[in-house]
Amino acid sequence: MRAPRARRSELATPASSERMCEKAPTAGADLVFLDLEDACAPAMKESARSIAVGALTGLNWGRTVRAVRINGIETPWCHGDIIEVVTGAGAALDVLIVPKVRRARDVWWVDVLLTQLETKLGLQRRIGLEVLIEEAEGLSNAAEIARASDRLEAIIFGAGDLSASLRARVDGNFDPLGDYPGDFWHFARVQILAAARGAGIDAIDAPFPAYKDPEGYRRSAMHASLLGYDGKWAIHPDQIAIANEVFAPTDKEVAEAREAMEVYRASEADGVGAIGRDGKLVDAAHMRLAENTLYKASLAGGKPA
Repeated sequence: MRAPRARRSELATPASSERMCEKAPTAGADLVFLDLEDACAPAMKESARSIAVGALTGLNWGRTVRAVRINGIETPWCHGDIIEVVTGAGAALDVLIVPKVRRARDVWWVDVLLTQLETKLGLQRRIGLEVLIEEAEGLSNAAEIARASDRLEAIIFGAGDLSASLRARVDGNFDPLGDYPGDFWHFARVQILAAARGAGIDAIDAPFPAYKDPEGYRRSAMHASLLGYDGKWAIHPDQIAIANEVFAPTDKEVAEAREAMEVYRASEADGVGAIGRDGKLVDAAHMRLAENTLYKASLAGGKPA
């Protein structure tokens, strides 16, 4: 089983831009994906494949997770994206990101093709998958999609296309055009998060197009982090440090988690299953929360690949 990956920040980089691809490995993101889909004009999609392969194989990525977002399976480019990128990059590719997934069979199709390629190429390490939930059909099938393949490592909330699919009235930052009670995207976020957790995989929050609004990005990231999301897309390098900070526990949170576990385990050894600490009840459920905090801290510190 593959070791967990840090995914606090996932940086989008146009695969058609050699200049941007060259800068991406040093941007500080946990994961960088070279984008063959929305960031590439139709005339550039096929030529961008070789640029992506060159960047994956020719640059020093350190501990950064290397990914490529392919075009959707219903497009004329998807098959060629997978064949050319996997054949060209081989072991230099960690993850493929599949957009606009609507049902489990979409994931199955990519999984089967990857299995055939890995066998043919003699690849020793399996390529992981992330999928985007950005269609109404995909949102309604999120739990099924999340369990569709043991390659799946994360599902991503895609607010942009989901807005269009739902016919929502939003602005360019996917915020409602009028007053709305509460968080406009709360239901979708929780449904995707629950699907991810039910399948034991990561949940990644949507991009924030207003890249010159760092405080807005921070608020959006914090909302997702409080719910339990593991990270957020970054469409600009300036957003990376914010995501890395927001989706990692603070030193205070880590210290409190460790102390709570020590106190509880000592009491548990004496046959006590619930204790009072700082005027609050602490029981087994709190230990699960503490374990979550320490787990996320370990990923943020070590960034295991």
